[in-house]
Amino acid sequence: MPKKPEVQDYIRTIVDFPHEGILFRDVTTLFADPRGFRMAIDQLLHPYAGVRFDKVIGLEARGFILGGAVAHQLSAGFVPIRKKGKLPGAVISEEYTLEYGEAIVEIHDDAIQPGEKVLVVDDLLATGGTAEAGIKLIERLGGEIIGCAFIVDLPELGGRKKLEDMGMDVHVLCEFEGL
Repeated sequence: MPKKPEVQDYIRTIVDFPHEGILFRDVTTLFADPRGFRMAIDQLLHPYAGVRFDKVIGLEARGFILGGAVAHQLSAGFVPIRKKGKLPGAVISEEYTLEYGEAIVEIHDDAIQPGEKVLVVDDLLATGGTAEAGIKLIERLGGEIIGCAFIVDLPELGGRKKLEDMGMDVHVLCEFEGL
């Protein structure tokens, strides 16, 4: 009997992208496959069955694709956390460190009301820098983060531990070794 496909079976690895020595985990192949995409959304939601969420937060950029689908399934609102300068209204910002420098993410200052229950969603958890910055923004607005859900974890980079050390519940669908 053939093995039933798992989420990681739909994810391709691209060698030496964006730099030599990097194994890029490309989720666009997962998104392009209807069964794989549905499987990923269902599995992202599984640990939160029966939990009421007010908002799903998608981290730029692939988190928008996942976040919209997850929000739809949860009958919740969707809120993007974007790179600096991409949102049109009044925003709050958070700076964070990347492996190659610094970046800033923003959220509309009225996107989350105090006490709203939120789920943070993105495709990949590496160092956790973007997620940490997003969490800080949500907390500044008074949102209650119920969980953080990712398709891929790169455990060698320590992002999961970073978020768990912040008190976050972290759910991932698969892990890949190597950078």
